[in-house]
Parts: sequence; C-alpha cells; structure tokens
Amino acid sequence: MRRLLLASAVAAAFATPAWVLAQTAPAPEPAPAPAEDPPIFSIYGFDLTGYVDVGYTNLNGRGAFNTTPAGPGVSIGGPNRVFDYRRNSFDLHQVAFTFANQPKEGFGGLVNLTLGRDADVIASYKTGPSQGDGCNLATGQASAGSCHKTGYDFTQFFGQYAKGPATIMFGKYVTLAGAEVINSTANSNFSRSILFGYAIPFAHTGLRVSYGVTDTLTLIGGVNQGWDTLKETNGAKTLELGVAFTPSKELSLTGQAYSGKERVGGLVNTGPEGTRNLFDAVATFNVSDKLTLMLNYDYATQANASTVTPNGAGTAKWTGWAGYAGYQIADQWKLSVRGEYFDDRDGYRTGLVQKWKEATLTVGYTPIKKLELRGEIRGDWSDVPAFISSDNVTAKKSQRSIGLEAIFKF
Repeated sequence: MRRLLLASAVAAAFATPAWVLAQTAPAPEPAPAPAEDPPIFSIYGFDLTGYVDVGYTNLNGRGAFNTTPAGPGVSIGGPNRVFDYRRNSFDLHQVAFTFANQPKEGFGGLVNLTLGRDADVIASYKTGPSQGDGCNLATGQASAGSCHKTGYDFTQFFGQYAKGPATIMFGKYVTLAGAEVINSTANSNFSRSILFGYAIPFAHTGLRVSYGVTDTLTLIGGVNQGWDTLKETNGAKTLELGVAFTPSKELSLTGQAYSGKERVGGLVNTGPEGTRNLFDAVATFNVSDKLTLMLNYDYATQANASTVTPNGAGTAKWTGWAGYAGYQIADQWKLSVRGEYFDDRDGYRTGLVQKWKEATLTVGYTPIKKLELRGEIRGDWSDVPAFISSDNVTAKKSQRSIGLEAIFKF
C-alpha cells in the first residue's frame, strides 16, 4: 500500500542505507543538501504543510457506468472514474493540510484534513452528518461519496510511538495497498488508476505496528475496523500484514494483505456479511536517474456476495494489473505513462461483469519548485458497453478524456 503519508509513518524503517565503499584516498567532502523550505506554521514540534489541487476534465461520455449492458436502453450506475468523473468541469479537487510531528524516538502524531470535491469520495463511513445508518454505500469505492456531501474528510488522524526499530500507530491512517495515493503531489498522473478506485480501500481505523528487521526489510501488522469505515459495522475486525524489502537503491518491493468480514451490500448495520480478502503487491525499479518503472498487482475476493453480484456468484473475485513508466525529460519536464487491466469477473466492484482497460499519458511541467502543471490524455475500454454516452441514452465500449491540473504546495 503505497498510500498517502505511509512513508512518513515508517520513515525510519523504510530508509535505504548509504553504503560506503573502501577507498585508498580520502573521499571528497559531499555537497551540502539543499535546505528544505520551512513549514508555514510550527508549534511544539508540529509542522503544518499542505497543497492545493485544481483541475479540468473533459470526458466524451457522461462519466457513469451502464449497469445493464446486455439489455435494451441504459441504466445509469456509479461513476466510472475516481475523482475526475464530471464530464466537462473545472473542480477544486483538494485543499489538504497536514499537521505532523513524527520523531524517530518517542511520541508523535499526525492530522491530515482534506477539503474539496475529492473529500466526498474518500470519506470513510460515518464521517459526515449525512451518513446515517440508512445510507447504503455502494461496493465500488468511487461511489462511496454518494452519502457524504460535506466537502471535508479527516483523511488521517493518528498518534504514534517510536522506539528503536518499532513504530506503533493508533487512529485513522491510509491503506498500505496500492501504487497510487490520495495525496496528489505524490502521483505522476492527474487521473487515478482503476485499481486505486475499485480494487483496494482508501483508509483504515485501528492499530498498526511496523518493525525494521534490518535496514532493508520492514514488517508491518495491524488490526482495524475494515475498509473505509470509522464506525464498526459488523463486530468483526480486519487484519493487515505488510512487508517492505529494499535490497538496493534501484529496487523496492512491497506486499500487503487484508482479511476480515465486511458488509456485502455496503457499509450499513444490516444485510449479509462475508470474509473479504485482498493481496496487493508493488515493485519499483529505478532504471536510472531519469527512468523509473513500477508494477502493481491486486487479487481480492468477497464471500456471500450472491445477493449483489449481477451473475449471482457466491464468492466475488476481482483482479488487476497496472504498469507505470516515468521519465524525467529535463529538470522541469517529465513524462508519465500508465497502462492497466481490471477484471471485475463477477461485477461486484463496478456493478457489471467486465474486463476494463485503460492507458494514460501525462506530461508534467514544474516552472517553480512549489508549482506543478500537468496535461493528460486517457482512453478507457471495456469488453461490454459499459460507458454511458453524453446523451444518457446510449452506451459505448470506450471512453476518452483530457485533463489539466495545477498543484501548488505550501
């Protein structure tokens, strides 16, 4: 789970060692590291930082799924994109504030508040006043915001205690799973991947422990309320296990697993429940100073899902792959390419049985250190007429989009 601020939570354990080679002559003095910009506010060791993310999206369709692809006409389902699902719109996606003090030894903590349209999507169950017990969240993550219209989300708030190689976190924190994160500044593409929105959770509430076995190996374990929920919905807990291995500065590998009972039809206190399992793996290879490759794989199952799967499958399954290539063209310019494949074989995550693919090309430009501009083109394809057209009457097997984004860090 390479997710938002995971590196901050276990920074000491994940650090790659600096190997010193034997030399016959004294090594030259290293160049001083560039000074980091001071935070906008500090008190008692807590620093306040943040960013603003605004964007424009133009889709050639409505941005929604057709949940009856085999029948006459169309039936409008949930959004078919994560954050950028409005077909022709400028949006204030995120204004994010992080107030953190995470020492290598002793007590610390972090509060991360997200404002804007994206907050309605990522908000955990029972975050806002509109999320009453009768609000039935859809199984797809991108539709989770349908019951939360307050425009804010406390994405993370946790305390921590670090002692030697061990760090304990207790509260709400982002998931371990995935190659992409909620924090817009830490991604290379404007739009989020299919896997980010439909294969994995966003956040958890509970207890997480990380332990640095060696300088290159970290083990992580935890117990939490489940997928994207502050309030317990079924009396059961979800276990998480993770491992991070960095054998060299060129290669890093992570594997994460989640297992626990979840409500099948949504995060409400009624209805069937069944064990949900997820395995997620991410491999990152730094080919050179300019080229980075990354691969993300997900496999998950949901038991007792026959009442909500379009094909009546008792155990729903979904799998996916995502591949990334990032190339630093020049100091201010970078190119990012993403391709992925998602098999919602029982229709549990998207509302229809489909094989969904996408390809994205993003160009990033950083005119100054605090500002990044991105331009993107993306194509999505399904093996069924999954994407509702802009006329709301017909559906197609493909969808195209362009996106523009500006991120300002403070």
